[in-house]
Amino acid sequence: MESAEKLKNARNILLKLHKSMLDLEREMYEGVHGKVTPAQYLNLLMEDEDFAWLRKFSMLIVEIDEMFDLKDGVTDEFVEANLVKVKELVEMKEPDEYFRAKYQFALQRDSNSAGLHSQLKQLLK
Repeated sequence: MESAEKLKNARNILLKLHKSMLDLEREMYEGVHGKVTPAQYLNLLMEDEDFAWLRKFSMLIVEIDEMFDLKDGVTDEFVEANLVKVKELVEMKEPDEYFRAKYQFALQRDSNSAGLHSQLKQLLK
C-alpha cells in the first residue's frame, strides 16, 4: 500500500477512534454532572483540562487534513512524518502519563475504541 493511501486510511480510522472516545468521555461526564448541550460539550472539549488528552487526536487529524489540502501537493516526507506521529500516538509513546492513562482506560472501557485501535495498529505495521 502506498504511504499516502496508508495515511488516508489511518486518518479515517483515527477519526472514528476519536469519535468513539469522545462519546465515552461525554457519557462519563454526563453521568457525574448531568446532561450537557452540544455547545456546552464543545466548550468542555476545547477548554477543560480533563479533555485535553483528546486534543492530541483532533490536532493530528487536522494536521493530516491540512497536509492533504496543500495546493503544492503532498511530499513523501510530510506523509512519512505524519505516519510516524500516528504510530507514536497509538503506541502511546507520548511522555504525558495522563494521556496514556486516559487512552488506556478508554480502550479498556469501550470495545469499539479497542477494535479501532487494533485496526490502526495493524494498518501501521
